Amino acid sequence: MATKKAASSTTSKKPAKAAARMTFVEAMAALEQAGSAQTKKTYLRHGAPEPVFGVSFATLGSLVKRIKVDHELAFALWETGNFDARNLAFKVVDPQQMTPADLERWAKATTARMCHGYIAYLAAEGPHGEAIVKIWLDSADEGLRCAGWLLAGALAMLNETMPDTWFGERLKRIEKAIHSAPNEEREAMNRAVISIGCRNDVLRKAAIAAAKKIGAIDIDYGDTSCKTPDAVAHIDKAWTHSLAKNFASPAAHERSREPMRIRC
Repeated sequence: MATKKAASSTTSKKPAKAAARMTFVEAMAALEQAGSAQTKKTYLRHGAPEPVFGVSFATLGSLVKRIKVDHELAFALWETGNFDARNLAFKVVDPQQMTPADLERWAKATTARMCHGYIAYLAAEGPHGEAIVKIWLDSADEGLRCAGWLLAGALAMLNETMPDTWFGERLKRIEKAIHSAPNEEREAMNRAVISIGCRNDVLRKAAIAAAKKIGAIDIDYGDTSCKTPDAVAHIDKAWTHSLAKNFASPAAHERSREPMRIRC
C-alpha cells in the first residue's frame, strides 16, 4: 500500500508554474522604490544624468535574475531616459537582436563612468562588434570613439577569431595619440591597453611595452576617489589571478564567466 501511495503522490505532482513576466510598470516601480538619496548622490558625482533613482547594483542584480532576457522590456526601460532604468536595460537586453543603429544610439547616451563598459560588452557579445568598432574608432563623435576603445578591449577579451595584429595596431595608435586625446578618451584608451594585454602572451608583452612607452597618464575623474589604473600592474595582476585559476589567459577566464554587463 505504501508503494502505491508513493507512486500516486509522485504522478499527481503538477509542474511548477513559470514566473510571470515583469511588466514595464512593475520594473519602474521596483526601481523607484529601491532608490536611495545617498546612492543617487554617488552616481551623480560619477557623471550620471538625471533622472536617477539611485538603485544599487545589488538590487539591479536581483531584478536581472527575475527578468533574465527581455528585449522588449529593455527598450521600454531605455526610452525612459532614467539612469537606473537604462542600467537595467543593458543587463536584460538581447545582444543578438541589437542592430548597429541601436548600439550607436545607446553608445552616444551620457552615463556614469562606472557604466561606460556596458555598451562595449553588449556590442562585443552580439554579431556586429567587429564591424562597428572600426567605425566608432574613426568617428568625429568623442563619445563614440570612447565607446570604440572600450569595445576594442571587450573584443580582445571575448572575440577569439579577430587577428592579434589588429589589436597590435590599436596599441600603436594609442601610444601616439593618448596624451593629446580628450580626457575621457584617454581613460578609454588606457582601459583598452589593459584588456588587450589580457588576450594572450604575445599581446601581454606588447601591451606592457606600450604602457611603459606611454608612461604616466593624466586623467581627471572629477569629484570622485577614482584613480588612473596602472596598466602594467593591472595586466600582471589579471594574469596572476587567472593562471592561479588554471585558465590560459585572463581573456579565457572572462569567456568562462557570466557576461560582465550582467554580473557587475
